[in-house]
Amino acid sequence: MNKSKGYFLIFAMSFFSILSFAQTADDIIDGYYEAIGGKDAWSKVENMKMSAKVNQGGMEIPVEIVRCKDGKTYTKVSLQGMSLMQGVYDGETLWNTNFQTMKPEKATSEDTENFKNTVEDFPDALLNYKNLGYTAELAGTESFDGTDAHKLKLTKKPMTVDGEKVDNIEFYFFDVESMVLLGSESAIPSGPMQGKVSQTKFSEYDEVDGLFMPFSMYNGLKGGQGQAIKLDKIETNVEVDESLLMFPGDAPTKQPTTAPTSQPTTAPTSQPSGNNK
Repeated sequence: MNKSKGYFLIFAMSFFSILSFAQTADDIIDGYYEAIGGKDAWSKVENMKMSAKVNQGGMEIPVEIVRCKDGKTYTKVSLQGMSLMQGVYDGETLWNTNFQTMKPEKATSEDTENFKNTVEDFPDALLNYKNLGYTAELAGTESFDGTDAHKLKLTKKPMTVDGEKVDNIEFYFFDVESMVLLGSESAIPSGPMQGKVSQTKFSEYDEVDGLFMPFSMYNGLKGGQGQAIKLDKIETNVEVDESLLMFPGDAPTKQPTTAPTSQPTTAPTSQPSGNNK
């Protein structure tokens, strides 16, 4: 073999080697879903119910999280015999329990509209991002929590902050080897933490009904303090008690046929993939 042919073969092998490793945002997303059970299987999930414990000051607080494909969702915190509802959305109204007054309060119209823009982000914003009008692009490779990761930039619908439209961008980080989601980051758009970066970490993946989900999450400020959440159980396609979603003041009341002797009052009861577990 002459030298020119030898140089050509070396160049060709190098060129096709580079092409084999060239990846797009869709390649990363497809690889991620293949690693956690497949897009077809995930598209059949109608809802998810997660049971967790949060350690607060040495006390374990039970938390129940329900998310549905139609956007309905709630988080129920059980504390000292009371059920405190957070991030509740019944398809129209977004509300929370005020931890100071212990009373339910509806969210502002601006927060409600921003939430409605995300109701189709199930099980996350990646599965059908094109149909949602989002754009995704690969932003390189970097270390995330000590692990080499593909960094993906997802641009969603703009948010409204104080009456102004602002960019709504989230970054996702995928393990370059296993392709599972290690975490996500986004800038906080308003409030006292405006401009700081919110970070979520996912780990301890395990199988649930043929799908792989993280059983450990950590939410907080990038480089700052956060809150660990340990999931005990995840269920899919469960029956949801939609009465828990209804804002207490909007609940229909049944008129008694006779006057009751007493009127007791009770506390009301009732949205995200790390190393494999």
